[in-house]
Amino acid sequence: MPLKFSERTALVLGGGGLKGFAHIGVMRALEERGIRPTTYAGTSIGALLAAARVGGVWLDEMERRATSLAKRDLFRINRVGMLVERSHAPSLYLEQPLRDLVDAVTPAGTFRDLPEQLLVNTVDLERGAIVVWGLPGLQDVAVRDAVYASCALPGFFPPATVGARTCIDGGTIDNLPTAIASLAADVVIAVDVGNTDIGREKDCASRGFAAIYMRAATVMMHALQLNPLARWEGPPMLLIRPKVGHRDWFGFAHTEEMIQAGYEGAIAALDELGDAPLCRDRIYPRRRVQLSVNRAKCIGCGVCAALAPGIMKMDAHGKAVAAVADHDWSPADGEFVGHCPTEAITAESVVSRRKSTRPVAQPTVES
Repeated sequence: MPLKFSERTALVLGGGGLKGFAHIGVMRALEERGIRPTTYAGTSIGALLAAARVGGVWLDEMERRATSLAKRDLFRINRVGMLVERSHAPSLYLEQPLRDLVDAVTPAGTFRDLPEQLLVNTVDLERGAIVVWGLPGLQDVAVRDAVYASCALPGFFPPATVGARTCIDGGTIDNLPTAIASLAADVVIAVDVGNTDIGREKDCASRGFAAIYMRAATVMMHALQLNPLARWEGPPMLLIRPKVGHRDWFGFAHTEEMIQAGYEGAIAALDELGDAPLCRDRIYPRRRVQLSVNRAKCIGCGVCAALAPGIMKMDAHGKAVAAVADHDWSPADGEFVGHCPTEAITAESVVSRRKSTRPVAQPTVES
């Protein structure tokens, strides 16, 4: 493996419900390639698996636990709270099942006791601010409390007291805490499983509160994540986006598929990266992409030109055109493509010639 992964490497694992089991496959691929992170950071299930790894849980054991997890092991409706407290109940589901899961795989003690740096992303509910446990000055709290809080999706599970703070899922502000993790790294490997591909979700409104809430949360987290990636200023980042966007956040029947998707996504990204030197302020792997617009589909709304003014423009006939046809894009680029209401824009890999009208993610504006 090239020397670029031999020094300080931060592995950042994003939130995404049970789609996050893809992180297990990613970590297995990294292990096979001899890549050993020196810092682990995560949000929600990413924090859970990062803490488990730092605590010494083997990947085989992670996979065994993941594949045996059932809905009843995690979700038990807070019937008494909903009946007695009604609108004052803190959550739809009970705290204890999630607590038991966290305690079973994460280390006891404080962050200061850990053999490697672990960063757990949460949000201080009262202050409305990010708190990343494990950073200097934020190490003398129980790891398990912080991990539970990072997994406590608002409305689904009660908040947690971490130190003297009331904390919830860090994904409400930053689902992929790359900037914080980069402070202690020469290279960042980021794994996005929650917002890989917003795409189109049919019949969401007819599937009840939970489906609507999670769809809205996914869109929100996706939007919050775009700007930090589009304007990345830090060490080189390898962005891995396993193909898990077609599955629900809490689909218990697809664990093995998620793990395999993580493994394949990581191997593909590493192979595409090759041995070329990595540059600061850049996200990898990179590829040449060509843009085109189907003029018959284009309605002239101008959304693409507004979102990516250096890449798209409107011609004299009120139709969208690419200001520059070819681009050097990372997986974080091209978000505006998916915002076209008629799917008139195509982003095509120059190498593979495989077409896709789905977003490659937020564009880096070029002049």
